[in-house]
Amino acid sequence: MDLTQMIPTIAKELGVKHNQVEQTISLLDEGNTVPFIARYRKEMTGQLDETQIRDIEERVRYLRNLAVRKEEVLRLIEEQGKLTDELAQSIQQASKLQEVEDLYRPYKQKRRTRATMAKEKGLEPLATYLLTLPKEGDPAQEAGKYINPEKGVESAEDALQGAMDIIAEQISDDPDFRKWIRETTFNKGVLVTEQKNEEAENKNVYQMYYDYNEPVKKVVPHRVLAINRGEKEEILKVNIDVPVEEIYSFLQRKIITRPTVAKDILEATIEDSYKRLIAPSVEREVRTSLTEVAEERAIHIFSENLRNLLLQPPLKGKVVLGVDPAFRTGCKLAVVDETGKVLDITVIYPTAPHNKVAEASAKVKERITKYSVEIIAIGNGTASRETEQFIVDVIKEMNRDLSYLIVNEAGASVYSASQIAKEEFPDLDVAERSAISIARRLQDPLAELVKIDPKSVGVGQYQHDVSQNRLAESLEFVVSSAVNHVGVDVNTASASLLQYVSGVNKQVANNIVKMREENGKFISRDQLKKVPRLGAKTYEQCIGFLRVIDGSNPLDKTPIHPESYKATDKLLKLINIKPEQIGSEECRASLQKLDITATAAQLDIGEPTLKDIIDSLLRPGRDPRDELPKPLLSQDVLKLSDLSKGMKLQGTIRNVVDFGAFVDIGLKNDGLIHISRLKKGFVKHPLDVVSVGQIVDVWVAEIDEQRQRVGLTMIAPADV
Repeated sequence: MDLTQMIPTIAKELGVKHNQVEQTISLLDEGNTVPFIARYRKEMTGQLDETQIRDIEERVRYLRNLAVRKEEVLRLIEEQGKLTDELAQSIQQASKLQEVEDLYRPYKQKRRTRATMAKEKGLEPLATYLLTLPKEGDPAQEAGKYINPEKGVESAEDALQGAMDIIAEQISDDPDFRKWIRETTFNKGVLVTEQKNEEAENKNVYQMYYDYNEPVKKVVPHRVLAINRGEKEEILKVNIDVPVEEIYSFLQRKIITRPTVAKDILEATIEDSYKRLIAPSVEREVRTSLTEVAEERAIHIFSENLRNLLLQPPLKGKVVLGVDPAFRTGCKLAVVDETGKVLDITVIYPTAPHNKVAEASAKVKERITKYSVEIIAIGNGTASRETEQFIVDVIKEMNRDLSYLIVNEAGASVYSASQIAKEEFPDLDVAERSAISIARRLQDPLAELVKIDPKSVGVGQYQHDVSQNRLAESLEFVVSSAVNHVGVDVNTASASLLQYVSGVNKQVANNIVKMREENGKFISRDQLKKVPRLGAKTYEQCIGFLRVIDGSNPLDKTPIHPESYKATDKLLKLINIKPEQIGSEECRASLQKLDITATAAQLDIGEPTLKDIIDSLLRPGRDPRDELPKPLLSQDVLKLSDLSKGMKLQGTIRNVVDFGAFVDIGLKNDGLIHISRLKKGFVKHPLDVVSVGQIVDVWVAEIDEQRQRVGLTMIAPADV
């Protein structure tokens, strides 16, 4: 498929214009990144967003791979001398890889099958005879002509069996038959699961699937992944029940088109072909298709949760005490200043088995006073709630404005043991690094979380059960998108953060940091051209996302791309504002009076670009995360016994999954809001209503003291 065919196909699929697809493909082929295109090439793409551009990128990749496979299949069939015009046309018109593989199946080189062995015995003419649907005669007598002991055909029955094997494979290889059976299996099949291993560990996790069935087309993605995992762990046995008689009837109508003396033989062959060759293969294909859809959903949910987690608002300008809770090994404390610099590291033992509460309290109070700590960040791992109670008691004893927050420490241990952490803090042990990471996560979640493998941040659903390559690719895109959305201070960013900037790879990121360490702070974006391996194309892609906060050119701290500096200078002269005045009241007042259309024409730039320039001049140091609600801080601990049905609470969404959302309301375990309780009326998916990090009002719906679980609702009692 060439571009002229590809463009209308993609445009129709994605609901965008032909020229938007054409321009986007052209920009991608020139080596431009998705964030760069979305931000700085709006006029060319018709203001497509990152998701639309990425969808185009993925569809182009799929269709190009499909075209390559088509050419390969055509060549392989041509080499066999079996390529007809009709077959070539069918292959060329196929829109899915599955269709191409179905068409290629009869010509694919197979391992030795019963059919190939029968052909070697010279039984193909007998198979052809049976398929001619003879009206008279005796098939057994005809089969007797093929008896040949030297070739292993000892009897007429042997000859008939061989011919039936040949026909069975032909039926199985027919692309139209397979397509119909695949669709019927999906539309009318029932997924059935039962217990396989009664002695298995974790068997209670799968209890609902011990005697379970559901129409294939109605199985929701998270159940598909749960069932797959149960099968993989050999706890569940899974199969698809299909309307077998309907399938036999379909094949018989297609193959036995008139009365024939070979009717009984052909019916037996059809049954054998379906049971032995088609059914196992089609069931695999249908389950693979279900899994692919489920994986895409799980990856989408993980990606959305990760993006919201990364874009949590930072608590800037605060001295933070990070606490990594533990029992036997003690709680590690780390005090970090407003910039994330480590001021103090120590360990306390307030929990069992040591219970050195007085000593621990003195140490915490000493550090709070000495460093003017404003917020305490407590990791949510082992001993978290016991440590929380201890910290609350300390806060109550101190006469100062102090708050604390439970921080999701998922991945902190992964970071602490990583090469990045070893290079950053070579003299500290793993737990001490973890306490620093917990504190910094509160100060700037994005800068800290980029140091961790995205799969380890704890906001997914079945993330270990999906294609790891596809998951990694998707999460990499999300991290890159979030980093470029916020922008990066080139003088404070770590190499871990810089490598996610548009166009920058790990080597270039390390070179930026190295040059900064050797020569001091960058004072202009222009200096970055001297960074080794940061060539002209990389500079073009990355420079708009890199900020020089106190540099020689005030525009360097904005998202305005240097390619637009001339137009920006003209604009500032037009409104009689000096560059150092950007962001001032006078500047804002002048910009807000502008006629966008007339000014864009005067400056010879597009209206979208002008709007972005104006927005950047209005708020030059803007961090988009600052506009989000700040994290919910606490000053007291909540116990299950404090709750009552109907009680109103505030909480933070920790994770969103297919069936609802988990909320931190200050208890040891997060409460669950089931999808049916997110709002009045139908909810297609929880992500349509809530997102990770969102602060929500909830009411207690039920309390399960035995399992220490709380059911919550976002529907106010008055609205029920």
